[in-house]
Amino acid sequence: MRTERIERMCGGFGHVTIKHLLEKEQLNGKCGLYAEVTIEPGCSLGFHEHHKESETYYILSGEGVYSDNGELRRVKAGDVTFTPDGCGHALANVGQEPLVFMALIILD
Repeated sequence: MRTERIERMCGGFGHVTIKHLLEKEQLNGKCGLYAEVTIEPGCSLGFHEHHKESETYYILSGEGVYSDNGELRRVKAGDVTFTPDGCGHALANVGQEPLVFMALIILD
C-alpha cells in the first residue's frame, strides 16, 4: 500500500498521512479514494468542497472537530460523517492521540 504525507492539506495545519488501500486502477472509475487517513494531534485537514462526488469518513480512533459546511461537531471512534456533492467539510484533531479514519470518495 502506498502511503503519502501531505503538508497543509486543503489549507489545514500540520500534515495528514494517507494510506491508499486501493489505487486508481483498482477503483474502476467508481471511487476517487479509499484510504486510511491519520491526522496527528494539533493537525487538521482544511475545509474543502466536493463536486461531482461525495465523501464518507468512518472514525476508527481518536477524537476531532468536524466541520459540516461550517457547522461544527465533535467526532470519535465509531462515528460516521457524510459530505454530499456540492458541500464542504474539514476535520481537526483536538485530542492527544492520532485521529484515524477511513475515507471513501464515491464519484457521481
